[in-house]
Amino acid sequence: MEDLTKTQIVLLFILISIVVSFTTAIVTAALFEQAPQGVTQTIQRVVERVDNAVSDNDKGSDEKTIKVITDEQRVIDVVRTVSPAVVSVVATKDLPVLERCFVSPFGQNDVFGQFFPELQVPQLCKKGTERREISSGTGFFVGSDGLIATNRHVVRDTDADYTVIMNDGRRIEAKVVARDPIEDLALVRVSGKNFPFIPLGDSSGLQLGQRVIAIGNALGEFQNTISVGVVSGLRRTIVASGEELRSLIQTDAAINPGNSGGPLLNLEGRVIGINTAVAAGAENIGFALPVHLLKKDIGDVEKFKRIVYPFLGVRYVMVDAALKEKLKLSVDYGALVSADSGEAVVTPGSPAEKAGIRAGDIILEIAGEKISKENPLASIVGKKQVGDTVSLKILRDGKEMTIQLALAERKF
Repeated sequence: MEDLTKTQIVLLFILISIVVSFTTAIVTAALFEQAPQGVTQTIQRVVERVDNAVSDNDKGSDEKTIKVITDEQRVIDVVRTVSPAVVSVVATKDLPVLERCFVSPFGQNDVFGQFFPELQVPQLCKKGTERREISSGTGFFVGSDGLIATNRHVVRDTDADYTVIMNDGRRIEAKVVARDPIEDLALVRVSGKNFPFIPLGDSSGLQLGQRVIAIGNALGEFQNTISVGVVSGLRRTIVASGEELRSLIQTDAAINPGNSGGPLLNLEGRVIGINTAVAAGAENIGFALPVHLLKKDIGDVEKFKRIVYPFLGVRYVMVDAALKEKLKLSVDYGALVSADSGEAVVTPGSPAEKAGIRAGDIILEIAGEKISKENPLASIVGKKQVGDTVSLKILRDGKEMTIQLALAERKF
């Protein structure tokens, strides 16, 4: 090295630097080809796979477009699609016209009226009748043939006439097809065809916090009012106007008087509930009936021309830890065939009587479903069809046994 001139040392250093740089470049390129794709590319492919936003014209291109749909846009799209199928249901009735008038307190033939003819007292007198709107609610088409779903309390008055007001302002006479005797549901129909309708979804897989949309005739005045919220609770039980309603969907989407009978929708634009009640004195606590109840009613009307319910024929009390302790039972769940009153605990002529069920039996399961406070006997039976043959697991005198029976139609 001592024999090398300064110029040769500089040239040698430059040569070594070039060789090292070239080698580093080759190694870096090889490693880059094996490295995972960037985050942007990964997101792009995931979005494409979910959204299928690539057009036919783009298939031959390496460049692909990412289509991002926000929750806001999804709500707008759903509302635009379903609004024509949401209607107002108005009840009208001939009501007496009352006016103030003055009459004798003694009556026209009373002897005292002859001595005090000037004595008159005010009262209300009937002066004919006039047609008035007595209530209004919401409904929505469930088929192109004119079938509309709503709440039973919206069409409760059997003496009233009902009119459907379409989204475009048209008024069409409606006839009540069926009123559900247990659930707050009813079906009405208008004449015509090719009506816009909303597809029914599935309420069994709802999640707390899931986004929902409520549409209704708010306050009976503001047609197709939109409110957005989330699923706040599931399987709620409330008492509304003296009627117990079970398995309700709770939502914080604003539900106001007049919204009754309107659809509760998911972001796919499918009905998952029917708006039916709101908690008084509270904010954003509304309730909707799950859509599977409506599906059952529609199926009944198509099959039986009316809404029917299956019937087992027993009176019972739910077994829990307290009842188990009190009666020294061996289980803390099920339905104990019993009654507080003197009425028969097993209805004469019922499927239960024919199958040999008797007082003191504990029905543990029906069709494989365990009976509990969260899943009572009435709810399990209500999901079946009239004529269905079901198996009952029964605990009698400490021994389990299985009984088969066919459900009959409940009479109301």
